[in-house]
Amino acid sequence: MLALSTHRIQAGKDNVAKRLTLQQAIDTRDSLAKFIYTSLFDWLVEEINKSLEMGKRLTGRSISILDIYGFESFKKNSFEQFCINYANERLQQHFNRHLFKLEQEEYELDGIDWTKVDFEDNQECLDLFEKKPIGLISLLDEESNFPRATDLTLVNKLKQHLNAHSFFKGERSGAFSVRHYAGEVIYETSSFLEKNRDLLHSDTIQLLSSCSGRMPQLFASRMLNQFQKISNPLSQFSVIDSQKQSVGTKFKGQLFKLMQQLENTTPHFIRCIKPNSERLPGVYEKNIVLEQLRCCGVLEVVRISRSGYPTRMTHQEFARRYGFLLSENNAFQDPLSTSVAVLQQFDVLPEMYQVGYTKLYFRAGQIGALEDTRKQVLQGTLEVQKCFRGHQARRYFHELKRGVITLQSFVRGENTRKELRHQVAQKMVDEKLWAIVQLQSVIRGWLARRHFLHLQNTKKLKSDTVNFLGKTGRKISEVKDLTLQQVHILPLGVEELQRRVMQAEATLSQKEEENAALREQLNHFEARWSEYEAKMKAMEEMSQRQIASLQMSLTAAKKSLAADNTAGQPGRPDGSPSPCYYDSEDNMSMETQTPGGSTPIKFVNNGSDFGGGRGTNGINAVSHLVKEFEEHRQNFDNEAKAIVEVKPAQSASINPDEELRKLKHSFETWKKEYKIRLRETKAKLYKLGHSEEEKYRRSWWGKKSRKA
Repeated sequence: MLALSTHRIQAGKDNVAKRLTLQQAIDTRDSLAKFIYTSLFDWLVEEINKSLEMGKRLTGRSISILDIYGFESFKKNSFEQFCINYANERLQQHFNRHLFKLEQEEYELDGIDWTKVDFEDNQECLDLFEKKPIGLISLLDEESNFPRATDLTLVNKLKQHLNAHSFFKGERSGAFSVRHYAGEVIYETSSFLEKNRDLLHSDTIQLLSSCSGRMPQLFASRMLNQFQKISNPLSQFSVIDSQKQSVGTKFKGQLFKLMQQLENTTPHFIRCIKPNSERLPGVYEKNIVLEQLRCCGVLEVVRISRSGYPTRMTHQEFARRYGFLLSENNAFQDPLSTSVAVLQQFDVLPEMYQVGYTKLYFRAGQIGALEDTRKQVLQGTLEVQKCFRGHQARRYFHELKRGVITLQSFVRGENTRKELRHQVAQKMVDEKLWAIVQLQSVIRGWLARRHFLHLQNTKKLKSDTVNFLGKTGRKISEVKDLTLQQVHILPLGVEELQRRVMQAEATLSQKEEENAALREQLNHFEARWSEYEAKMKAMEEMSQRQIASLQMSLTAAKKSLAADNTAGQPGRPDGSPSPCYYDSEDNMSMETQTPGGSTPIKFVNNGSDFGGGRGTNGINAVSHLVKEFEEHRQNFDNEAKAIVEVKPAQSASINPDEELRKLKHSFETWKKEYKIRLRETKAKLYKLGHSEEEKYRRSWWGKKSRKA
């Protein structure tokens, strides 16, 4: 609020805060918004250029497109229209320069017979804007520097210095008019000075510098870097206030940079014509369109194009492009003579072209015939070259083919000769091998027969020795020594025995290794089996304790029912009901531990006395439960023993842990079902054994019990 409503002024070494009026505060706000928008626009352009890697090395192959507002003339024209129309005047001058001035100057410099085409030049209007020191922009800047200047003083100064100019006219009520190339425009000077100043006080820059955002700080720092830095910050801000350029001067400088860039390029112009003043589709007003064509100079462009020479080529370029169309006698002349000879050969009329000092100038459509002839000659030349190249390629191919065939014939002959020599040598080798095999077969047969005869002699010797021992009674050791002496005589038998001994030793070592591995595996299985036996023993002991508890409960229930039956009828001998004592819950309970945890299991029964048929029914029900209990106990014992007695060899295929888990689950399921049936039996016994007046309860052990 302080930055937009006050303005600090440095008076000597002191700073004085001045309150701004409402309009001044609004102008300060607008200036801040414009500065932020301009800075953001410049930053975006810079970042986009960086991302596209636009640099000096790429500008030579770039295409620039300039799209601007057209000429503007409204009911109320202010400073914005003033700047836009000034830019259009400068671009119109660029248009006139390239299409009129440079075109006609080139004709005159090259010695072409040419009649000048008159066109409307707007140079005087540009001088009205740009001339120093009495131009519109200079006078506007001069008036903007006066603190007490107003819009009225600006108009008076403009009338005083520019009233004699033919393109300027002072109007009433603080306005002035300028005669542009497209028409006369009346500008109202209201807010001209404020918009031209575009004040951006030091307080506003300091406000942006104190922002927490990165972008405002960046904009403020760039603004400070544009001016010379002074040690005192306050004096630095005062420099900003005093040295800031006006909007008109800045716009003029940017426009000059743009025109300089356009002068370094080859321009192409696109004129946009407004078909009607109502901005309606499909409506074409001839008068408005014709007026725009006249203002833009399009009619003069058409007149120059019709009377001028749009196609132009230098003598060297024309001779190099069309000189080969002549005969060989004219091939070594200079470029100008060659060009004239080409034109005469193709009967080009003299009024359709002109010869300049450096170039040839042609009317529209005259160069087309030369281009067609050149294209036909080049096409025929290409056809001849194609046929000649094809002939050369075919001849070279045939020569190469003959050489390849000759080379292949020599190679194939050499390969055949080598193969034949190899077959003859192989045949000789096969014959030698067959002879060697025959000789080896004869030798092996002779050795086999000799070995067989030796074995027969040995066997016969053994039988004779046994018979001799039986008759003479010699010792076996002597026979063994004799046999060993005979074996030593046979070297072939000894070698066979040594080979067998070595094989037996290798087999023995292998079997010992296998036995060691099997022994380790057996130890591992025995350790696992001992663990399983310990677990099974613990399970068996726990299940036996539970079964014993259940059996005690059933025995107690059975004894209670038997006692009630021996007591006789439900009443005493004197006819009064026999007293029965029960616990508060009317049940008997027994808590046991399950094999896998500490979940209590309750077995309930009714302890009331019965009379007659009621007692018999209770005994039958309890007897049935006892019988079922014994059967299931025996089944669980058998299954547990079967798991414990399983052999280690079978445990490899049967998992004892899994079997134990299944047995435990089956036991738990049966225990829950049995518990429910005990409760149901208790309820039945309770209904049968108690009359309506008996409300006392007793436990089986003769004491009160409150366990549920």
